[in-house]
Amino acid sequence: MTTQRPFAFQVLPLAGLPDDARHASRHLSDMRGYYADQASFEAMLADGDILLYEVYEIPRPEQEGELLHGLSILHAGKVGDEYFMTKGHFHQVLETAEVYYCLQGKGMMVMETPEGEWAAEELKPGRVLYVPPRWAHRSVNTASQDLITFYVYPAYAGHDYGTIETRGFHAQVIERDGAPLVIDNPRWQTLTRDARRQT
Repeated sequence: MTTQRPFAFQVLPLAGLPDDARHASRHLSDMRGYYADQASFEAMLADGDILLYEVYEIPRPEQEGELLHGLSILHAGKVGDEYFMTKGHFHQVLETAEVYYCLQGKGMMVMETPEGEWAAEELKPGRVLYVPPRWAHRSVNTASQDLITFYVYPAYAGHDYGTIETRGFHAQVIERDGAPLVIDNPRWQTLTRDARRQT
């Protein structure tokens, strides 16, 4: 959709999305190395390459002045005691922000800066989350139904998945005694120590 005229669409139900919305999906196999419990990951993958999350994005020119926006649908489940999550990313243009509006479900947004400062915010229907420039972000579904969020960000921002793939996030969200718990990610700490040794 490259029209310069205003347009509108219905986010719920999902059938109201424009026909030209771009659709991306991530299966369990796409998340190899992201979960702490690799034995549970491999056992689950052996039973089938299930769908973890989907993104529907309204196409706009990827240039300054435009906004990319769409829906993220993160399905419910766990790998070991770690909830299903998105890959997470920085923006390639680091000094760009993003806004999320939770439409359905419950979860958390785990965020951090390149320097390691981190935060985790609750997602629930009606809650708006502002992710400032320089903050990587990852959605985590902590409930038993789909976590659906509407998002919008500058169209020229781009995505940097590689940094997170290499070092992970400082925090991870696990289930403990039937409730979500944010803990330190040992993998992040290990990679940080290794990086220090090499300097």
